[in-house]
Amino acid sequence: MTPSRPYLMRALFEWVLDNESTPYVLVDANILGVQVPQEYVNDGQIVLNISPSAVQGLMINNEAMSFNARFAGVTQNIYVPIVAVLAIYAKETGEGMVFGNEAGAPDPNDPQPTTKPKSEKPQDKPSGRPSLTVVK
Repeated sequence: MTPSRPYLMRALFEWVLDNESTPYVLVDANILGVQVPQEYVNDGQIVLNISPSAVQGLMINNEAMSFNARFAGVTQNIYVPIVAVLAIYAKETGEGMVFGNEAGAPDPNDPQPTTKPKSEKPQDKPSGRPSLTVVK
């Protein structure tokens, strides 16, 4: 299956706009390939306003989100691999979605975001028969 994140991002973007709110994305700026103005990055993350009035040429495809935006009056090209998007939400209400459970995605509960996918270790199979215990 292809990752669901870009599909959910596009749907939530439309939902936020339909509800006359401002779509914001939270981005992990430490992920390889992220191109954002570093002077606005705090604790390795940046919040970006992606409303049509704030950006030009917004494109959210299955690989990345890209657009042009002005920071301190200077137009900059922004490029964010989809895996670097941690959340999309409405500025006014905070409603939206936090990501992080798909393969290759950073874990939002992990205090140290990684720039490389973690190597997977094969897990040992439990021995014996499965058992259930009644808990009262």
